[in-house]
Amino acid sequence: MNNKLKMIGFAGVVIILFFIFQYKLLDTNTWESWNLPLSGKIIYLDPGHGGADGGADSGEGNAKVYEKDIAFNVAVMLRDYFQEQGALVILTREEDRDLAPEGMKGYSRRKTEDLKKRLDLINSSDADLYLSIHLNSIPSSRWSGAQTFYNPKFKENKEVATSIQSELIRNLENTKREAKGIQNVYLVKHINKPGALVEIGFLSNPGEKANLMTEKYQQKVAASIYEGVLKYYDEKTDEE
Repeated sequence: MNNKLKMIGFAGVVIILFFIFQYKLLDTNTWESWNLPLSGKIIYLDPGHGGADGGADSGEGNAKVYEKDIAFNVAVMLRDYFQEQGALVILTREEDRDLAPEGMKGYSRRKTEDLKKRLDLINSSDADLYLSIHLNSIPSSRWSGAQTFYNPKFKENKEVATSIQSELIRNLENTKREAKGIQNVYLVKHINKPGALVEIGFLSNPGEKANLMTEKYQQKVAASIYEGVLKYYDEKTDEE
């Protein structure tokens, strides 16, 4: 009889310990998920160009480097950073293509429809933030440096652009450019979500092009943008 009671008591203790352990595990996991800095945020990333539209290039014959490829690489790296911190991340394109209707003829028509589609995707979403990733190229090779642009109509745009720019300056150590308000770029002008356009460098500058072609530098750029976004949300939380 005593042995039976001991067995029942032991089983009861095991069951109680099991539920205590399960509760603590659930409580810990829940606490961690709530404390991810971007938990619940929806971020729309827009890697510029794609498909037949290569965007800016290095202008070197068959060995050209295209904006569309580097922008996409950086966007994917950014997606990984943001997802690790709890954000839901959406890309306007997941492969090397534009967003114009299949079969549409004419480069200009496809370009126009591509931009309209990107605008519609972002504006019709529940995104808390958008970031459009691009690269520059101009006839002169003297210019260099990453720079953020924003629509000054909304104060959030300036805040996030300035935060990203400060991290680009601090981490890349090769630009002194400042975040700049613009209203002459179609997407920047018409997107109704907080966000910014990030021009991550000049393919027309030999030194910067060499950097932009490397995975290490692309990762550094992505990390800078990511840290700028984290800082932006930290400051918003402090204000609240």
